[in-house]
Amino acid sequence: MKSIFTLSFFFFFGIYFATAQAIIETHPPNYIRTVVFTGPEGFSGTPIIQLGQPIFLSFDDLIGDEANYYYTIEHFNYDWSPSQLLKNEFLEGFDNVRITDYENSFNTLQLYSHYELRIPNDNTRALKVSGNYLLKIFNEERELVFSRKFMVYEPLTRVPVTVRKSREVKFIQTKQVVNFEVVSPEFIIRTPEESVWAVILQNNNLKTGIYNIRPQYHIGSTLVYKYDQLTSFWAGNEYLNFDGKDLMAATVKIQYIDVQELYHHYLFPDAIRAFQPYTYNPDINGKFVVRKFQAEEDDIEAGYVWTHFALQTPEPFEGGEVHLYGEFNNFILDDSTRLTYNFEKGAYETARLFKQGYYDYKYVFLRNDGILDEGFISGNFVSTENNYTVLIYYLPPGGRYTRIIGVGNATSLNISN
Repeated sequence: MKSIFTLSFFFFFGIYFATAQAIIETHPPNYIRTVVFTGPEGFSGTPIIQLGQPIFLSFDDLIGDEANYYYTIEHFNYDWSPSQLLKNEFLEGFDNVRITDYENSFNTLQLYSHYELRIPNDNTRALKVSGNYLLKIFNEERELVFSRKFMVYEPLTRVPVTVRKSREVKFIQTKQVVNFEVVSPEFIIRTPEESVWAVILQNNNLKTGIYNIRPQYHIGSTLVYKYDQLTSFWAGNEYLNFDGKDLMAATVKIQYIDVQELYHHYLFPDAIRAFQPYTYNPDINGKFVVRKFQAEEDDIEAGYVWTHFALQTPEPFEGGEVHLYGEFNNFILDDSTRLTYNFEKGAYETARLFKQGYYDYKYVFLRNDGILDEGFISGNFVSTENNYTVLIYYLPPGGRYTRIIGVGNATSLNISN
């Protein structure tokens, strides 16, 4: 009975924290495109940086009128409730200043203004503490335009991570289980059962993370997490991709090109992969890279292209919607990602505006009850390559904010039994 209660407790609070995260982050309006938020590694995605490392934000305003944008930074607890710290306790310098680094597009059909922000900078000189942060972008009327989360950690512990198959036979070919430890021989963790939380992210996606994981037991200065279903993820399938770096050239993925007010790229139709054998196809786990063929400055020379997608299926699915999914819009599902069924062609179709570059994407099924089923169309295969990130949060007795004291990473390429 106790174990059932414990699992229910974790399940309830995992849903609660995931919901709390969805409330805080604000999705940008339609005229703000290609939001790239990254740390030193350079790929798009939610930055998870070591204390002292920089973060970089860039985005395009398709209105192209050199509008003024401002930024602020806020610090949050583990559960994304505002921390008790004052601004000068977590920030050296000041924020709420204008983004001054911007350029207009060059030689593109779609005009846009490209903005870039680096932190630290002359105004915001340093972030002082670890934890959860939220970067907010405002217009000159001080209206919130969009916000993005990032995390800052202190390397006070080691977090070895392993990925293995599920111990349950019915999930052995469809789920991946994440086990890990927190090793802290020098940093003393007091009352870990009450003061330590772990978060696991699959492919750096905050919306599908597992939250509020407590230590299963500890041996000396090592906390051990060897759960099975509690820390398991659906394995999914490799992402599909397309490369639009050349506006006027069809590729392996682009079937043909049309020119109207902008360029239109029509991709070859995709098929349902859930019932096909798994095939390893290297991807970048949902991310994207802006690039243009023979450009000197990709950020301002890359054009915008209407990219057309088609998913072939004999009849429409019942009980939900089909969406495009990927880091290209921070894994958000909205009207711009929803596909509609074309009865004449026997396919789901949509078109979306993308900046030239290389993009990963997949098709997902959003059920009418709000549950996202990533494997409904693509399938779930235990051999799928996924990246996993484990963050360790710590609230010391009497502490005023939650620290991140360690981060671990692993890939499922070397999955074990």
